[in-house]
Amino acid sequence: MKKYFYKIFFLIPVIIIFISSFFIQNSEAEWVQTNGPYGGNVLSIAISGNKIFAGTSSYGVYLSTNNGTNWTQTSLNDQTINSLSVNGDTVFAGTELNGVYISTDNGTTWTQTSMNCQWVNAFAVSGNSIFAGTSNNVYLSTDNGINWALTNLNDQMVNSVVISGSIIFAGTSYAGVFFSTDNGTNWTQTAFNSLSVMSLETHGDNVFAGTIDSGVYISTNNGTNWTQTTLNNKNVRSLAALGNNVFAGTDNYGVYLSTNNGANWTQIGLNNQSVNSLAINGNNIFSGTTDYGVYLSTNTGSNWNLTALNDKTILSLANSGNYIFAGTYSGVYLSTDYGTIWTQTSLNNQEIHSLTTLGGNIFAGTHFNGVFLSTDNGTTWTQTVLNNKWILSFATLGNNIFAGGYNCVHFSTNNGMNWTQTSLIGKWVSSLAVLGNNIFAGAVNVHPNYSGGVYLSTDNGNNWILTELNGKTIRSLAAIGNNIFAGTDNDGVYLSTNNGTNWTQTALNNQTVYSLTPYGNTIIAGTLNSPSGLGGVYLSTNSGANWINVNQGFGSIPTVPALLISNNKIFAGTQGYSVWSRDLSEIMGIQNIKTEIPRNFKLEQNYPNPFNPSTKIRYEIPKSGFIRLVVLDILGREIEILVNEKQSPGTYEVTFNASRYPSGVYFYRLTTNGFIDTKKMLLIK
Repeated sequence: MKKYFYKIFFLIPVIIIFISSFFIQNSEAEWVQTNGPYGGNVLSIAISGNKIFAGTSSYGVYLSTNNGTNWTQTSLNDQTINSLSVNGDTVFAGTELNGVYISTDNGTTWTQTSMNCQWVNAFAVSGNSIFAGTSNNVYLSTDNGINWALTNLNDQMVNSVVISGSIIFAGTSYAGVFFSTDNGTNWTQTAFNSLSVMSLETHGDNVFAGTIDSGVYISTNNGTNWTQTTLNNKNVRSLAALGNNVFAGTDNYGVYLSTNNGANWTQIGLNNQSVNSLAINGNNIFSGTTDYGVYLSTNTGSNWNLTALNDKTILSLANSGNYIFAGTYSGVYLSTDYGTIWTQTSLNNQEIHSLTTLGGNIFAGTHFNGVFLSTDNGTTWTQTVLNNKWILSFATLGNNIFAGGYNCVHFSTNNGMNWTQTSLIGKWVSSLAVLGNNIFAGAVNVHPNYSGGVYLSTDNGNNWILTELNGKTIRSLAAIGNNIFAGTDNDGVYLSTNNGTNWTQTALNNQTVYSLTPYGNTIIAGTLNSPSGLGGVYLSTNSGANWINVNQGFGSIPTVPALLISNNKIFAGTQGYSVWSRDLSEIMGIQNIKTEIPRNFKLEQNYPNPFNPSTKIRYEIPKSGFIRLVVLDILGREIEILVNEKQSPGTYEVTFNASRYPSGVYFYRLTTNGFIDTKKMLLIK
C-alpha cells in the first residue's frame, strides 16, 4: 500500500500540469473594475433586436443585450467609432481614419473592410446598398461592406446620410444638403446650400436637417425648399423620429422634442449635456452623450436613466475617511463603499483635474473656473475666490493648501477663503508635492515661455529655485522619506535624495508617468498606454532601481491619470475605463530581488514550509518572457494567480497569503517560455 501511495503522490504534479487548465479559476489576484462612475464619450448608437451597440471615443464598440443594464466591450476596443449601423446580421462601425469594420457575430470578431483609411461619419442602408459618408465623399457597397466604391459627391465632408424612398440625402460641412436619385451616380445640391449639416432624419414625407448654430430645418418636398424651425439657435448633432415625435440632440442643451413637425420644440431632459447620437427601439429611446455615456428613456423623454456603461475618464482621486472622490470631465463623483456604488455630487458641470482633502474639507481644481470647496462630503460646493484659473494640482503643508495650475501657484491659510499668489508665475504647474517643509512644483514644458522642470521652495512659496531637473515636462511628484520622485513625459521617473540638488533617472525610463503615489517604502506609478504595450501601473520597492508592472486583470492596458490608496486597497483612475481597485497585499507580494541574469529557469522551494498563513516563493528567469505563477489545490484546481505578466530577466520573490484557505497540501506551478515546474507546499493552521 505504501509503495502504491508513493507512485500516486509523485504522479500528482504531472497530472496537475495537464488537467489544471480545465478547471474553473476560483480566485485571481488582479485588478477589478469598480461599479463606475458610469459614463463615457458615446458618439454613435445602433440597435439590432435586443442588442444595443455603442460607439465610443478611443475605446471602440460596447454591446448591451439588456437595455443598458450591463455593457461589454467588444473586440473592436481601440478605435474611435463615429458611426454605427446594422444590416441584417452585419454590424458596421465607421472609425476615425481607419475606415469601416464589420462584424457578423455581434461584435465577437471584427474585420476591417477595403475602405480602410477613411474618416467615416455616417451610414445609411437601403436594401443591398450601404452608403457611408466620409470626410471627403460618399462611398457605396452592394456586397455588405466587402467592397466599396466612390460615388460622385467629391470633395465634401459628409456628416450624415439618410434615405427617403429612392432618394439619398447627404448633409455636409459648409455646403448644406445634397441628394441623389440614382444610388449616388449623380448628386444635386439643394437650395439649402450654405450651412454645416451634422444630422439628417426622415419623418413621413419630411426631411429634417440639424445644423451647427442654426438649429433644425425642414423640407416637405424632398429638399426643393427648406424652412428653419423654431429650434433655431442650437448645434443639433443628432435626430430621431418615433411616431409623431421628432427628437433633436444638441450641444450642451440636451434633448428637444417636437410633436408637430418642428412647428414647436420643448426641451425634455439631459439639459446640460451634449447628445451626439439618438436611437430608438420600440418605445425605448437611447441617447449617446459626451462623457455621460448612454441614457435610456422609456416614456418619450419625460425621464432619462443613466445606463451602466463603465467607460469614463478619471482625472483625479482623493479620499476623506471612507469617502472616495473621483474627478472627471463632468464633475465629481463619490463612493462611500469603496467603489460598489458611485453617485454624482452637485459639482456636475466642471472638468475636475485635481482633488485633495484638508481636515473635513474637499477641494476640487477645475478647468479655468478655479477651486471649489465642499465641507459636507460633496453634498454642496462653493466656488472660492480663486475662481478664474485652471487648477491642475494640490498639495497641503500643515494648515496651508497650495494650488498649482496654468501660469500660477497660489496658497491659502484659511481653507480657501483667501488665496495668495506665490512668486512662481509664468509656469504651467501640473504637480505639487511636500517633503518636510519643502514644496516642490512640477512644470510642463509647453514652449519657451512655459519651460518645464521641478522647482523648489523652502519658504512657503515666497521664493522658488529651478532644480537640476529642468527642461522636461513633469506630470507627477511624490515624496517618500527623504526621497522625491518626479514622473515625466517619455523619460519615466527621476529620483532625488537631496531635495532636488541632484536627480537620477530610475529604471522606469521610457514611459510617460501621469501619477505617483507612495505606500510605505514603495512608490507606485500610473503610466500612459502606448502602442508598444507599455502602460498601466508599476511599482518599485527599492527607490526605482527595479520596477514591476502589476497590470493583471486590466485586459486592455489603460492610461492611469490617478492613483489612490485607501482601506488597504489601491484605486486606479483610468482614461476611458472608470475606476479599478486591487488589494494592496496582492501587488506588494512581487519583488525583483536580483537583477543579475540567471543561467537557467528555476523554481525554488517555498519558505517557510510548512507555513501559516504566508510563505515566499522565489524563481529565476534568464530571459524576458510572459510569466505565470499559480497556486493549485490538491485536486489540481487553480485557486490563485500570483504572477501573470511579462517580466525581465532576474530573480523574483512572491508572497502567497493563504489566510482564507484551509490547512492542507497545495502546489504552485511556474510556466514560461516552454519551462514548467511544479512544487508542493503544506499549509498548517
